Amino acid sequence: MFTGIVEDKGKVKSIQKDEKSMQITITSKKILSDVHLGDSIAVNGVCLTVTHFTSEEMTVDVMPETVKATNIHSLKLGDFVNLERAMSANGRFGGHIVSGHVDGVGTIRSIKPVSNAVYIEIDIPKELAENCIPKGSITIDGTSLTLFNVTETSVTISLIPHTYSETILGTKKIGDQVNIETDLLGKYVLHHLNKNKKSSESSLTLDFLHQNGF
Repeated sequence: MFTGIVEDKGKVKSIQKDEKSMQITITSKKILSDVHLGDSIAVNGVCLTVTHFTSEEMTVDVMPETVKATNIHSLKLGDFVNLERAMSANGRFGGHIVSGHVDGVGTIRSIKPVSNAVYIEIDIPKELAENCIPKGSITIDGTSLTLFNVTETSVTISLIPHTYSETILGTKKIGDQVNIETDLLGKYVLHHLNKNKKSSESSLTLDFLHQNGF
């Protein structure tokens, strides 16, 4: 489990590909001091397992489903990636609940500086937009962000200067693809509501949630 607070920008040192899977070695200065074999590391928001490490680099395996469902397959030598270690039980919860299980890939439609912020509009699949609400949370390439606008096919987020400089989102261009993970709690609620539509006996409805402060 992660929080979407990026700890470091790692650099891709090597990539080995076969027909369907990948093995990636990434250098990092900040997160390897207490890493262990089998640890979970979020790489651009994708939960991956450390299979080898030194004091300067780590190697992770990427299975076929992850290659197919995320933007990991487009990484090249020298690319930077957002890195976050799994949340410790005694740590501050700085972002929101992030599983590291990417829901889909979005494409950057526009990038617009506004005062000290940068607005980024991202086209996403309609089924993912249904899980998003204004002022709700979303994870973009592993970064916990607040949604400022939502349409049927896109979302808009705003980057403060710190996020712009300390994550790879500051290097993105129009047309680039980004990993999207929508809010985990929202997905559970929507899932149960959809199930309840099929069951007339259930008492969990939108009216019930509104009446009880949700």
